[in-house]
Amino acid sequence: MSLIGSLTKSSSRISSSFSAARPLYVHLSSSDPCPNPNPNPRSPSPPSPQPPNHPSVARHFAGGRSPLSHRAQIRSSTALARCFERRFASMATKNSFEGLLKTLAKPGGGEFGKYYSLPALNDPRIDRLPYSIRILLESAIRNCDEFQVTGKDVEKILDWENTSPRQVEIPFKPARVLLQDFTGVPAVVDLACMRDAMNKLGGDSNKINPLVPVDLVIDHSVQVDVARSENAVQANMELEFQRNKERFGFLKWGSNAFNNMLVVPPGSGIVHQVNLEYLGRVVFNNGGMLYPDSVVGTDSHTTMIDGLGVAGWGVGGIEAEATMLGQPMSMVLPGVVGFKLSGKLKNGVTATDLVLTVTHMLRKHGVVGKFVEFYGEGMSGLSLADRATIANMSPEYGATMGFFPVDHVTLQYLKLTGRSDDTVAMIESYLRANKMFVDYNQPQIERVYSSYLELNLENVEPCVSGPKRPHDRVPLKEMKVDWHSCLDNKVGFKGFAVPKDSQNKVAEFSFHGMPAQIKHGDVVIAAITSCTNTSNPSVMLGAALVAKKACELGLEVKPWIKTSLAPGSGVVKKYLEKSGLQKYLSELGFHIVGYGCTTCIGNSGDLDESVSSAISENDIVAAAVLSGNRNFEGRVHPLTRANYLASPPLVVAYALAGTVDIDFDAEPIGTSIDGKKVYFKDVVQSSVLPAMFRGTYEAITKGNPMWNQLAVPSGSLYSWDVTSTYIHEPPYFKNMTMSPPGPHAVKDAYCLLNFGDSITTDHISPAGSIHKDSPAAKYLMERGVERKDFNSYGSRRGNDEVMARGTFANIRLVNKLLKGEVGPKTIHIPSGEKLSVFDAAMRYKTEGNDTVILAGAEYGSGSSRDWAAKGPMLQGVKAVIAKSFERIHRSNLVGMGIIPLCFKAGEDADSLGLTGHERYTINLPRSVSDIKPGQDVIVVTDNGKSFVCTLRFDTEVELAYYNHGGILLYVIRNLIGKAIAAIGENHGSHQITADHRSSPVSEAASNIDAVEAALLSSPSFLPMLATITDAHNMEVSGLLQENTNVLDLLREPMKYVGFSDLSDGSLRLSPSRSWLPLSEEAVSLLERLQFVSRGQRRRPLAMDAHHRPVTAHREAHRRYPFEADFQIWWRPEVLGPLPWVAGKSPLQASDEHHHVKYIIMERWKLCHRLIVDEALI
Repeated sequence: MSLIGSLTKSSSRISSSFSAARPLYVHLSSSDPCPNPNPNPRSPSPPSPQPPNHPSVARHFAGGRSPLSHRAQIRSSTALARCFERRFASMATKNSFEGLLKTLAKPGGGEFGKYYSLPALNDPRIDRLPYSIRILLESAIRNCDEFQVTGKDVEKILDWENTSPRQVEIPFKPARVLLQDFTGVPAVVDLACMRDAMNKLGGDSNKINPLVPVDLVIDHSVQVDVARSENAVQANMELEFQRNKERFGFLKWGSNAFNNMLVVPPGSGIVHQVNLEYLGRVVFNNGGMLYPDSVVGTDSHTTMIDGLGVAGWGVGGIEAEATMLGQPMSMVLPGVVGFKLSGKLKNGVTATDLVLTVTHMLRKHGVVGKFVEFYGEGMSGLSLADRATIANMSPEYGATMGFFPVDHVTLQYLKLTGRSDDTVAMIESYLRANKMFVDYNQPQIERVYSSYLELNLENVEPCVSGPKRPHDRVPLKEMKVDWHSCLDNKVGFKGFAVPKDSQNKVAEFSFHGMPAQIKHGDVVIAAITSCTNTSNPSVMLGAALVAKKACELGLEVKPWIKTSLAPGSGVVKKYLEKSGLQKYLSELGFHIVGYGCTTCIGNSGDLDESVSSAISENDIVAAAVLSGNRNFEGRVHPLTRANYLASPPLVVAYALAGTVDIDFDAEPIGTSIDGKKVYFKDVVQSSVLPAMFRGTYEAITKGNPMWNQLAVPSGSLYSWDVTSTYIHEPPYFKNMTMSPPGPHAVKDAYCLLNFGDSITTDHISPAGSIHKDSPAAKYLMERGVERKDFNSYGSRRGNDEVMARGTFANIRLVNKLLKGEVGPKTIHIPSGEKLSVFDAAMRYKTEGNDTVILAGAEYGSGSSRDWAAKGPMLQGVKAVIAKSFERIHRSNLVGMGIIPLCFKAGEDADSLGLTGHERYTINLPRSVSDIKPGQDVIVVTDNGKSFVCTLRFDTEVELAYYNHGGILLYVIRNLIGKAIAAIGENHGSHQITADHRSSPVSEAASNIDAVEAALLSSPSFLPMLATITDAHNMEVSGLLQENTNVLDLLREPMKYVGFSDLSDGSLRLSPSRSWLPLSEEAVSLLERLQFVSRGQRRRPLAMDAHHRPVTAHREAHRRYPFEADFQIWWRPEVLGPLPWVAGKSPLQASDEHHHVKYIIMERWKLCHRLIVDEALI
């Protein structure tokens, strides 16, 4: 006998290799273990198969009888099943560009591996592409399966010069994901929760597992409790472990429970410096396949790796989770700003001065959503550490990336940081071969950029930025004048509105028995911190040399100034100690306090109580000076209203001066022991040795004694502790069904908050200390947590209850509804009461009212903080209407199902006369298929005003996220489908995706031979057939005749268990059978939507205690073992695979007849094999 199969041309979602493949002609016989699909490829393809009752099929099996017994046919089908699986997998994953695969030879013989060659495309457009775009192109080519990534996507990138202005969408699959513990904990919490959801829905929870390498560096939990002490590092680390034992144990559990996840223990350094010095590959060699390193991270300063020539940027935690679980990122193909550098920096000008200048220029130019690529002869004078400093601050100048292509300077740094000679040789060979290496010793082909900027490095001057935003650059020589202007100006980004008669006020206080005084502009925090600068040896050694000279001259730092040094890695400590300079920093109070993110993210610790009281009681505008990258109001410390970013040498200088109210050119920073005035001096550089890096990172994963002693539970599912205030099971998947909820109406919503410009993620979701009077503090105290153990918001991001209460809890929040009052409060519009934002939000939810937020420009700027979107969602916010959004935050809002809307150009809430006391209705179409990315939306208020906004769903995939209620629900529906379908043992054989909005029926799925082959490929289906036909000796549903051939037997169980007529793309099921009961509510809903129709009701036949038909009905039952009460027609392209199954999945349902249980399982797998695997969820 033979089985004729044909895979016809599929829908556009199916692989082009599917479409292009010749039809399969499959012979099935007991003597042919793996038949040739088409022995003669030149012969005509056989006709498409016909239904079982078609004359051609009847003729093929003489008399409708099979020459083999059922058991023989079942046995012989096993080989075909295996053969089909291999062919199906190879067709699904075959790369359309595999002809570009080349071998990269080693200079001395042998080979490094295979790679996809860009030059082999023979397309002249490649030479004109920016280097950053070439990385996207290579990724698209390498991952092109015509399923997740298509040939059209490759062409879009290749034609970047023409397509990028049109805001086209492309998929991107990063090589790895980078996490830090503040954002990593909630990501691992979500993964653990997804495993629970998978388990409850009857799937394999182990399918929730990272599919790309994930590196999680614990660096955000150390706080500067102990400073100006030799044992500060050990003391702060002990306190860190005391506070975070539960969190660290949870992360350690995650490192054991999830595959492909590396957790770098506390005390190893700042995530971005560890990434630069150790984790960054530049070029991956994955089992002999070479490709460029690329990374997305849950910290916005992931961009620091761009200085190493690795494409990387920050994303929200929810996007990172989707990437970890195999989903391609959907992104708009960015424009690229070419930034030409010429000349050299003058003596005394640091990389910090340069990056603050670049940030100011790019902010003014406008680079939000774009790549910035640096080039020009000035590059040769910038060390890699200088480049990393500039790349690090990409979020501050608004770009997605600040990219430095790999050149000789990069290779030198790789050797300096301990990469092997063979690795560096492989990196150089690959990048040169694939046109990704810049050799400034050779003539450069002119590349095309979207726009251009140029900076002569000789024009850069020493500067600082502040007092409230990183892009508010102030030349050092103008600092004193600028400071007095800030005191005069009205409250704003450059103003404190201090009355003239109060500007010279001096507050007296006692510091541990010592008389002290403080005035406006006095420095109370001086911190050498953050990945931005501590990764740069030149500025770190410069700071140490300033300290050395100050000590030699007898200068001191006032004891009430909180000084600290938090290096980005242990390498910094080694070269400072080896150079003999650390002792001078320590003498001034800059002891090393830990290796991690401290003051820069608000982990500055408490000020001395006497200092805090003097500031608060006298309303002093105190200052902090730090070598960080963020200085948003309220971020560094609640009591430092002025916060300036400066180079490490300037941090030391301002600490010595004790005030920012100083002109360094004209005024001394102190007086020497011999009574002479001392002025700020330029410093020189020193050298760093490769051995310092190797010694630091050789044992990076070995941890430390405190980490190694942490006891953690085993098992793949996390045991949630309901009493925990750190780790709490989030509510995202409660009451979840397999059917997407669709667009939600926003009707008569109240305005929760009315903001102006530059509301940062720090304003929305603070990372620093928990105020004693906040809703979060109340929650903790109610659970027995003492104030000293509050820890920070960042450390409690694994607890949604704390974080929901911490949303909009920044004490510097400016809400227009409060008419000038500053603080985390709002007005409950119906009652007029002033409440905490959380309490007001909960009252609105209790009353059944939606809420929206009004905002100005740059809403959500700052850190890529996913809780800044999760928190508002939990508070019930349905939409944010703003002048503009920061890139990552807008994406996070979409990921949590919140609608982002932009006012039209030239309009905002004020110009439209909106006060925030109105009620807002957002008119969105009811069906997601009627919504288009970027379309206009009308917003109507209850006072008769209406205005038009731009809907900031930027891509089709973002619309899918919204349709599903958020990206996490979107991902888990796909993964549950994958797990229940059990599509292959090797997840890499055919990856799964979902259609963006609706799902056209796949022709391949409707092909009956594909159905047969899919059935045959299921191992447990074969013995199940024998159970039905032999053990029970009955005809299935009375539809099979005696001696029916195996093909009919394969078809008819589908009717027996309720599935039929796949040829028209529908599934018919009989839902009243005991194994598949649909609720009346579910059927009524389906009927109203015209997705189902009811048939005549009949009663099922009686059964005896042994689950067999009673004697009087035995013959009838032999013909009709189950009767349907009614039949419905299921449309998978609309509804997806069977979500309403009596509150359970069929895998959890049981039946009176054990063989039916097996059929349920197999039919469930079949449904998913034909629908999920063809992207039809």
